[in-house]
Amino acid sequence: MQVARLNVTAVKGTRLDERSEVDLSDNGVLDNRRFYLIDQHGLMFNGKKDGRLVQVDAVYDQQSEWLVLRFPGGPEVGGVWTRGVAVTTSFYGRPVAGHEVGGPWSAALSEFLGQPVRLVAVDRLGDAVDVHPVTIVSSSAIERLRTSKPGAERLDYRRFRMLVEIDDAEAHVEDGWYGRCIRVGSAVVEVIGPVPRCVVVSQNPEDGMSDFDTLRAIRSYRGTRSGDLSTPTAHLSDGGKIVFGVYGKVVKPGRIAAGDSVVTMFGPGPG
Repeated sequence: MQVARLNVTAVKGTRLDERSEVDLSDNGVLDNRRFYLIDQHGLMFNGKKDGRLVQVDAVYDQQSEWLVLRFPGGPEVGGVWTRGVAVTTSFYGRPVAGHEVGGPWSAALSEFLGQPVRLVAVDRLGDAVDVHPVTIVSSSAIERLRTSKPGAERLDYRRFRMLVEIDDAEAHVEDGWYGRCIRVGSAVVEVIGPVPRCVVVSQNPEDGMSDFDTLRAIRSYRGTRSGDLSTPTAHLSDGGKIVFGVYGKVVKPGRIAAGDSVVTMFGPGPG
């Protein structure tokens, strides 16, 4: 097995940026989701609330702290960001500390989305992920999904917004890694459990519009899952969440590049 591709984004919910390599710290890829959005009530604002965010290209240089947002049709807003008011945002019950970003970006995003939003920079790099810092899916799982329903053959990897995609593996081989460690490049990752999917996977990754019931397609052959999704003891068919891909946490930081080998190391598996 080997790494097929690596995907990050500077602003949570915006268009994915495919990388040839990434450095994995103990808190994930530090410039991945460096920024995120909140609404006028201080709640996290993401692709579930407006899929059109994927139409925005976010380019960020961590060393110079230069951020550029490119909007469809040509408008571009860029510059060095400054730290504003401190905020704490709930990421599915986990408090994430950050500061509002001073500059033109919030106004530009608000105009594009047609509602007030504010751009926030996380205080601790890597914190703006949903649950765990690493997400993994096999290319063969996506290929299997493409055979599930008429129309599914056009689905591509970007719908799932995963950090690591692996090649040369059986479909959903990652489901057998719960509780195990894997070596990816020079990094070691412990696989925690499955990723519950939401409406975002039904959105076209080019324009963010819903164009296929991807959740129904996954459920048609995967069923659903309930219980504690962080443990290896729940089963895929006992009702609850629709899952696709897995979460992981970093055991040993290191560099991952496209083409690097993926090797199961140790730890008990499910069952």
